[in-house]
Amino acid sequence: MAACLTSLSLPSATHPHPSPSQSHCCRLSSHAPHKNTLFSSAIGFARPQCHRCCGVTSSRIENSHALVDDDIHALLQILPRDLRRNLLDDSNQHHLMEVILDVGRPPQACYFGDLGRRCLRKTEVSEEELEYAQNAIGELGGDNRAGIVGTLHRISAIRNKKGKVIGLTCRVGRPHRENMDMVKDLLDRPGAGKTTVMRGISRVLSDEHLKRVVIVDTSNEIGGDGDVPHPAIGGARRLQVSEPCMQHKVMIEAVENHMPEVIVVDEIGTEAEVRACCTIAQRGVMLIGSAHGKRIEDVIKNPTLCDLIGGLETVILGDQEARTRNSKKSVIERRAAPTFPFLIEMRERHYWVVHRTDKSVDALLHGKKPLVEVRRRDEQFNVVTERWKTDD
Repeated sequence: MAACLTSLSLPSATHPHPSPSQSHCCRLSSHAPHKNTLFSSAIGFARPQCHRCCGVTSSRIENSHALVDDDIHALLQILPRDLRRNLLDDSNQHHLMEVILDVGRPPQACYFGDLGRRCLRKTEVSEEELEYAQNAIGELGGDNRAGIVGTLHRISAIRNKKGKVIGLTCRVGRPHRENMDMVKDLLDRPGAGKTTVMRGISRVLSDEHLKRVVIVDTSNEIGGDGDVPHPAIGGARRLQVSEPCMQHKVMIEAVENHMPEVIVVDEIGTEAEVRACCTIAQRGVMLIGSAHGKRIEDVIKNPTLCDLIGGLETVILGDQEARTRNSKKSVIERRAAPTFPFLIEMRERHYWVVHRTDKSVDALLHGKKPLVEVRRRDEQFNVVTERWKTDD
């Protein structure tokens, strides 16, 4: 899928879905069942199926740009000296997203928002400069990624047909806390980009909710490179994965060996990983995961991922039921309960859409627009929540 989906998965609750006309606020006890959530850029999040009253609410955050040291100097050290000076003097340094080094092309800096990208110099990147950067970061993993020890930065390589590295994408990793208020109430009952949010959720569940949190960190993107995880994940523990193809085995290992209450896993993408998610959810462990896609429809249409939302099957309707539905006798229905009862689409950095997975999938399969919960920031950076409106 073209866009990035983050999913969180938690066990299902038995509370009825609130009607849009409900006027009172619901509160869950601290013993409410855990939920699984799926983040999908779309992002998915599982939580108890009890919500506050419908309508629009607003909450202001104390420090909208709170973050710990982003260790930008550690990333700049792998770059050629002239690029290092250029970026150190850059007034938009705090908006820097990544630096691109491709052999034979001018180096580029990419920024968040409307800043776009710019060339850092007119001359092209040489093979010697690329080799210098490679030597500084050390050996690349099987997924062509590496990190910088003690930081959240990620370096990804492009290779030619012979396996030689001809390009590097140097992505800045920042432990932002500014987006946690977009999702924190989902954790309280009971409980960036997708990886940043999952990193923050790990910290909140571990440090504030005192949960036993284990992160399955395939590319060391969540906990950073090195044997000691980055402080941004709080007290959560981290299991590293030797090869990407082993992620599903490490997920099961985490449950069987370390007794977690919460498992966090980034980028669910294979059938084996989907089966592992189903197994973990059935064992009563809160599961927070991510997948790639733009909207929930992408998950439904993806034959590998669709089991996360309950799977699909063809059903033959009786004559009376077909007339009642005004549909064909052969229809596609959801096969089972979703592994992830909640799914969050991160459509933009500050515009999220929360789905009750079963309700939304059934509505879409019946040709209807689902009722969703929209979370966004207004011009004053307040979080505004619009509950149970028809999705656009």
